[in-house]
Amino acid sequence: MKTLKKLIILLLAAFLVLGLTACAKGDGSTLRLSTTTSVDNTGLMAYLRAEFEKDTGYNLEISPLGSGKAIQAARDGNADCLLVHDPDEEEKFIGEGYGVERVTFMYNYFIIVGPPDDPAGVKGCATAAEAFQKIAEHTTAEFISRGDLSGTHSKEKAIWALAGITPIGENWYYSINDDMGRALNMAVEKSAYILTDKATYRAHAANGVLDILMDSQEQMKNPYSMIIVSTSKWPDVNEKAAKEFVKWMTSKKAKDLINNYRVEGSDEQLFFID
Repeated sequence: MKTLKKLIILLLAAFLVLGLTACAKGDGSTLRLSTTTSVDNTGLMAYLRAEFEKDTGYNLEISPLGSGKAIQAARDGNADCLLVHDPDEEEKFIGEGYGVERVTFMYNYFIIVGPPDDPAGVKGCATAAEAFQKIAEHTTAEFISRGDLSGTHSKEKAIWALAGITPIGENWYYSINDDMGRALNMAVEKSAYILTDKATYRAHAANGVLDILMDSQEQMKNPYSMIIVSTSKWPDVNEKAAKEFVKWMTSKKAKDLINNYRVEGSDEQLFFID
């Protein structure tokens, strides 16, 4: 009899756990957003979050990662929607059937920053590939790479490829597998060159310590896209909330908020509606 009672209690406990899990997964009030660190580190998502939640009633759960890791999190079923900036990986994600549609809605710019005395002579270069080549050829210049499969890292690798240079293993090249903020910190410490997005640079202490040596150019445009995770891969995706997020982010109100966003102490526009 005691054994039967114990079995009943265990079964009830198991059903309770399963019930709570089902409720958590089926809770339509939360949207899980896997996003790049640049929109989080700059304060943009915090700025937009309150307005989105107020207008839609959804709770926005933000997980900031490099784009590659953010996309992998969605591939693993840990997100309802993506907001990232790595076009090639985004298309691959959709091609694998994990994403419904890629909605490109805003952009900012990649820039090259470095020591004010610019020993490699990057300032004045016509292209980023030319700038990277000068850094590689200079005897004392150093370069910091995020090395974390982020959108910024992908752009950096593409520029090295255009320059015909393989920097991995060189004693002047530091690949740190970390986010933009820590990479900028290391660039400051070592007076090194680095590729960054302009918004993160302006929001970081490196602003004014490292100089912008190659500013916003069309070739350095950095597009951001949203992708709803497919329910065919992960049935528990909150598709309704994800659709509402995409709809809100492309609304006139959100566009105006994005265009008007500034970091403290600056009147420079950092994100632009595409």
